Parts: sequence; C-alpha cells; structure tokens
Amino acid sequence: MVSSRKLSSDEVDALIEGLQTDGESATSSDVSASANVRPFKFGSDDLTLLGDYYALRMINERFARFSRAVFLPMLRIQPRISSFPPEVKTFDEYTSGIESFMSLTASRLEELRGNMMTVMDPTFISILTNSFYGGQLGPDKSKKTEFTSTEDRLIEIISEGLNRMLESAWKDLMPINLSVQGREVNPQFVSFVDGSELVIICSFVVQLPGMDAANFDLIYPLQTLKPIASLLRSKVQSDVVEDDVSWRERLERAVLEIPLKISARLSEPVVSMSKLINVKPGEVIPIQIGEGVEVRVEGKPIFLGEMGEVSGQSAINLNKRLSS
Repeated sequence: MVSSRKLSSDEVDALIEGLQTDGESATSSDVSASANVRPFKFGSDDLTLLGDYYALRMINERFARFSRAVFLPMLRIQPRISSFPPEVKTFDEYTSGIESFMSLTASRLEELRGNMMTVMDPTFISILTNSFYGGQLGPDKSKKTEFTSTEDRLIEIISEGLNRMLESAWKDLMPINLSVQGREVNPQFVSFVDGSELVIICSFVVQLPGMDAANFDLIYPLQTLKPIASLLRSKVQSDVVEDDVSWRERLERAVLEIPLKISARLSEPVVSMSKLINVKPGEVIPIQIGEGVEVRVEGKPIFLGEMGEVSGQSAINLNKRLSS
C-alpha cells in the first residue's frame, strides 16, 4: 500500500530553504561563468577538416627544394630555403603583422576554383634585382615606397617561376594549374578574401650569406583547400609513375661504360701430372678443337667464333651466340 503521509510544516520549511540556497549558488556560478563567455560562429573555426596538414607540409618541403632553381640565377649562389609549419589566421590578423608596402601576387587555382597569393618583402626584391643585374649581393637598407619597372619585371619572372615550381610540388598529391591574376603592393587593397576569413599561411625563409634571412609566404584561403581535406590528411603518395628521362639516360650511360674482361678459349686439354712434369720445350701437346673458339665475358661463355686476322692483327669472327 502506498503511504499517504503528508510533509510536516518543519519539513516543508526545510525543503524551501534548500531550494533557495541552490538557486543562489547556481546564480552565482552563472555570473562567474558568464565572465568567460565569448562569441562563437559555428563553422568558422573548424580546422579539423585539414587534420595536421601533413600533406601540405610535405608539399612545402618539396617546394622549398624546387624554388632554389628560381632564385639561383638571380643570386648567383645556391640559396638555402627552409619551410615553416603552416599556420591558420584570419586574413586581418595576417595583414596586421606585415608592412603596408609588399609584393602581393594573386594566382588562380583552376582545379580548386580558388585563389592563392605569394607575398614577398620589397627588400628581398631589391636584393634580387641588384644581384641579377651584376651588383654585389648585400643588404639594402633603403626604405621603398614603390617598385621600379625593372623590379616589376623581376617580380613577374619570380612569380611565374614559383608557380611552376609549386605545380611540380603539388603533382604527387594532385595536378594543379596556376595562372597569375593580378598584383598589388598594399595589403589593404587586395581583393583576395574578406578580412574575417581564415587563411593558411605557408612561410619560407631564404638564408643569404652576410645578411639577414629573407622571407616569403604562400597564402591559401581555408575554403579553397576544404574540398581536398581528405587528401591533405593522408600521406603524400603518387599514383603516377614519373619518367625521369635524364636520370634514366645517366644510369644507362653509367652501365654501358662498365669495363668487362673478355677472353677467348681455343681448347682445354687435360694432361696427367707425370706428363706435365716431364714435358720439355719443343714437345707438342695435342688438343681437340670443338665448334670454334669460345669467347668468354667475365668468365662466362657468350659467343662461339673462329680465328682470323684484321689489319695484321689476330682477331675472332663471332659466329654464334651461346644460350645463357
């Protein structure tokens, strides 16, 4: 049977007092928690789509090696170029950390239907220009506010060269085609992405002798790389077998230039030890000649031939190739 006992007045007062105490503590905890509340926009910080950027790091390392060929003719030395791990920031955060006068080249990524941007310091451009046209490789401390026509032409050469190297670096992950869309010198006027949008910054450092290291960046909008997030999470593996003709030709020449010892065996007679001990000069040892002279390469029989003479020298005419 269910008990129908009612609460006493003391029990009701105790229950009400407990509820009031819990409400006050909950209110105080809500107030303290509200001090740590910050606004959040769903989907804006979803960086897990790209994982740990493993594939992008591998692409950057490969691009750093390839890009040496772009700067070598200008610096006239073999530069050492290293890549930093990719960073994710809003575009406003990135532009706030660079100078107001930079070389900014936007390129179109056709396969991803998006853009990327190459950012270079004007001091580095001046160093490259001076060295490319015969000047001494040294620091340029002058403050620039605009590029000369010569520097503009050099920026064009560098941009095209870096785009080609970047296409080669991406080839193992997926083929891409880059085309220059435009250039700007002020980050505030770049029509690249909205300032609040996230971008992936891939930074590279160029170490030069006798001066401070130079830097340049590659900027990808996060939205551009999201369609290939699964590829960027995987290890870089190429499904395309590369045909390196120059390497194959060098290997073939190296193999064909290996020296081999050739010997010719006319016969192989067998004599007893007693007869060999008693043999004297002038005696004749009979031999049996088979089908012809056996030509050996490194001790292995390869051909059968017959003795002959060419230009007064003994020679062997090869008649038959022996099966191996």
